[in-house]
Amino acid sequence: MSNKVFKVVLLQALPASGKSEVRNFMAHVEPERLRDEFHIGANLQLDDFPYVHMMRRIDNELEAMGEARIFYPGEAPFIDGRDWGTLCNLLNEDYHDLMNRVKVCPDSAAQYLFDRLDRAGLGAGIPPRMGLLKEEVRAKLAEKLEAEARAMLNEKQDAYPESFEDRTVVIECARGGPDGSSMPLTGTFGYQYSLPMFCPEILENAAILYIWVTPEESRRKNADRADPNDPGSNLHHGVPIAVMLGDYGCDDMEYMRERSKENCVSFEAHGKHWDIPIGVFDNRVDKTSFLRAEPEAWDKDKVEDVTRAIRAATDAMFENYNK
Repeated sequence: MSNKVFKVVLLQALPASGKSEVRNFMAHVEPERLRDEFHIGANLQLDDFPYVHMMRRIDNELEAMGEARIFYPGEAPFIDGRDWGTLCNLLNEDYHDLMNRVKVCPDSAAQYLFDRLDRAGLGAGIPPRMGLLKEEVRAKLAEKLEAEARAMLNEKQDAYPESFEDRTVVIECARGGPDGSSMPLTGTFGYQYSLPMFCPEILENAAILYIWVTPEESRRKNADRADPNDPGSNLHHGVPIAVMLGDYGCDDMEYMRERSKENCVSFEAHGKHWDIPIGVFDNRVDKTSFLRAEPEAWDKDKVEDVTRAIRAATDAMFENYNK
């Protein structure tokens, strides 16, 4: 792979801060400009939101059958906070499958997803849950979710490229902690928990593009973008307010960055020390909401403003990359 582009970009921020909008912007930048101006190759995109959406779908279908919910107690944070690690492990597996072009064709994509959820949870220390469902409940659940699970699996495997030359894997996720928390965050909250959960293969190739918004702005934009008719959409899904306050009421990335090597985020994981380069895109004054519209409707001046801000962040990231 070329040393002119990032191999992996961890695109991280609070919900509705502009992550998916930045991804949408990059998808419409000419490949040569993306590489030369932003150090980003043709995107290969991984995101944990589809798994969050499917966890909620599973719970809603279980509840409709009179069964106990597994992941979320309604419109509230995770029942078990270690599921933040479950999501990281699913992304680790997706990255492995992408880099090795692993293709599977299970008889049931839903049953395959259920097994993946249990395996990823075990990696975070959570005993199996899907595997303990009664056989008839699991079968009915799989029937209900098969079409969505098959579409997810097909989309993942259809994205495998012929070559990784000048390609950048963009991994998007949001992390935080309860409103009013003091720093440092502890337990399973924030980046202090999730960053070390990423596998060495991701971390050794990664730089962080962090989009900085306040929790208040995150909540405002979350309410603005929410479309109840499109709950599975990256650009238009809404996070329940109890989750916004309980899981995303604050953010520890700046705290970690201020205590790390310059222009890096430093932590211990997998028996070694990591200094991951970081660039900050300051979106506290909203620069990105217009990117939810169709590209032909984008305002030229706003595009130039976003271009300058992202370029400054990616230049900062690249300064410490490959060192």
